Amino acid sequence: QVQLVESGGGLVQAGGSLRLSCAMSGSTSRLNAFGWYRQAPGKQRELVANIHSLGYTNYADSVKGRFTISKDNPKSTLYLQMNSLKPEDTAVYYCRAGLVGSGADYWGQGIQVTVSS
Repeated sequence: QVQLVESGGGLVQAGGSLRLSCAMSGSTSRLNAFGWYRQAPGKQRELVANIHSLGYTNYADSVKGRFTISKDNPKSTLYLQMNSLKPEDTAVYYCRAGLVGSGADYWGQGIQVTVSS
């Protein structure tokens, strides 16, 4: 089994920065796809950014140039550095990890990020 625990969320003013962390434990060495998603009130959950174990990254257009996804393999931790935050970034952010093509798919419990104007 795999457990994902997010941290680093909170309240920040527009223009500020936050760094989210996702601590992964369990059988994580076999996983090759990792990502951050978010869900705002009344909206569907959406992809923010993902990263493959080979290093490929992908970002939603709305966060390109402001957010950076990274992974520390020795620490089994996924990060999302969020800069120049906007009120529309307010959402619950979720960490996700999986093995492409296997059905192995794990989610964290989510963490609130609130950006005030």
